[in-house]
Amino acid sequence: MQKVLMTAADLLIMPESPGKRYELIKGELVEMTPSGGEHSNISALIAHFVYDYVLKMDLGTVHAAEGGFLIQRSPDTVLAPDVAFVSKAKLLGGRPPQGFVEAAPDLVVEVVSPSDSYQQVEKKAAQWLTAGASVVWVVNPATKSVAVWRAPNRITYLTGEDELDAEPALPGFRIKVTKLFPV
Repeated sequence: MQKVLMTAADLLIMPESPGKRYELIKGELVEMTPSGGEHSNISALIAHFVYDYVLKMDLGTVHAAEGGFLIQRSPDTVLAPDVAFVSKAKLLGGRPPQGFVEAAPDLVVEVVSPSDSYQQVEKKAAQWLTAGASVVWVVNPATKSVAVWRAPNRITYLTGEDELDAEPALPGFRIKVTKLFPV
């Protein structure tokens, strides 16, 4: 019996299930485990810093974890990063669509949650880059560090007072790694 694959359109109209989120990986529905309080707090803090900068510079839009990005067709892959920035140039009329954004974000932020293996998150970072993201931050609350991916073989690890940037996605944006971890 052949497996029936879902499309991005199927996912978009799927009835909501309270407390559940999904991604679509090569046509297969994957349930996302809810993250904990630390994860969501760090994600919100990062979204705040990125959104403030994007708004001040009028660069595009910032998206939270509920937003899906269609990064591959036939079979479809729809991923939902913890935080994402999309430049105006990638958005028709400079505004996000009603449905999934049909492009990779310029900046992707993945916060490692308690249910993630680091290998899963690394695989996702590589997927984002292959799909066209300029830079991916993999934020690890356990080690209070950030791995900055600009290519699958070009990764910089930052901690403490190291300065994090989002070049080339957000020219001029800078923040110390310690500011991403409130406690």
